[in-house]
Amino acid sequence: MRVLLITDSFPPEIRSASHLMLELAEGLRDRGFDVTVATTYPEYNLVDEQRNIKYPDFTEENQIKVIRIKTLPHHKVNFIIRGISQISMPYIFENKIKKYLNKTDVIIVYSPPLPLAMLGAKLKKNFNAKFLLNVQDIFPQNAIDLGVLKNPLLINFFRKMERKAYIGADWIFVHSEGNLNFLKNNHPDISNKFMVLHNWIDIKQFNGVSRTNKYRNLYHLEDKFILLFAGVMGPSQGLNFVIELAEKVKDLQDVVFLFVGDGMERTKLQDLARAKNLNNVIFKPFVSKEEYPYLVKDCDVGLVSLSSKNKTPVVPGKILGYMAAKLPVLAFLNQDSDGHSIIKNANCGLSCIHGDIQKAEHLVREIYRNKNALITYGENGYDYLVNNFEREVCIQKLIENFY
Repeated sequence: MRVLLITDSFPPEIRSASHLMLELAEGLRDRGFDVTVATTYPEYNLVDEQRNIKYPDFTEENQIKVIRIKTLPHHKVNFIIRGISQISMPYIFENKIKKYLNKTDVIIVYSPPLPLAMLGAKLKKNFNAKFLLNVQDIFPQNAIDLGVLKNPLLINFFRKMERKAYIGADWIFVHSEGNLNFLKNNHPDISNKFMVLHNWIDIKQFNGVSRTNKYRNLYHLEDKFILLFAGVMGPSQGLNFVIELAEKVKDLQDVVFLFVGDGMERTKLQDLARAKNLNNVIFKPFVSKEEYPYLVKDCDVGLVSLSSKNKTPVVPGKILGYMAAKLPVLAFLNQDSDGHSIIKNANCGLSCIHGDIQKAEHLVREIYRNKNALITYGENGYDYLVNNFEREVCIQKLIENFY
């Protein structure tokens, strides 16, 4: 059976989405499916050694066919340019896909960006295929909540696009019960299409990895208590709150907030930390997917942040990466995020509402004082992950809806 996976992010780009889609592609390949991935040309969130590599439009990588498509800039640009780029994506993707693919049985689209979901609905008809939509962020609602999308005409335009994409899909997967209830309440006439498919992670990449102190030595943090945020630094993360928090706990001399990654907010965050003269905040570039487990193992706590402006029940994917590495989680999330319940049920760390600076400060000091609990938090998170978010379990559930 042939499967077409459409996503705007795929390795070598380093994002939660690209890792998720690679693991899906590999999992399907290992089960005998003929997998083709259509994705954007890698230009963002790259390790330094990847930046000058030229990639062909079509290649086969470890028995997975990959179509890489050059689009207009869509990361680290203003929202107007990003919007134009995303709206143009379906047309650019369609032309390139048809050049290299004349048949598929199943189409899986990762959204955002929402316009690619429209492409899935169109290709479903062209190929007479089944269309499965994986909704990670509920757009345009999340953009409205963040204050990014305000124009009533644009809001109406994207709501119609969202509706059309949902109607065109055979199945629509969301990653938490909260997201499921949100969409069912807003689209009751097609509520039977929605189901929960938890985000997954391949824990094998973390097995056998132990602390080497490679990154502690590289970053000159040998004796520090490291709170790690690894990933994309965008508006939805609300990381200025973490900078404010770092200022509150700067009396803890060996505590360091380590930001590893990039994104449109990184420069602003660096400027803010510099303006506050914070010595306990450090920024470093992305590390590769292969190096990521070693980076995480060298740290003490994994940080997660989601702006309180978010009103949808988003679960940040990086929670799973920390759990796989047996790293305690410290999360500052919007009130509606299902991440709170995951952390509580797994007993893998602590969380509070993003924006509650007093509570957040208390949690940092608590997790710093109670170092004996770190190992227990880490083990609990790993066990919960294996039972609920392991890749093989989730992909098998997805495959059951191919037929």
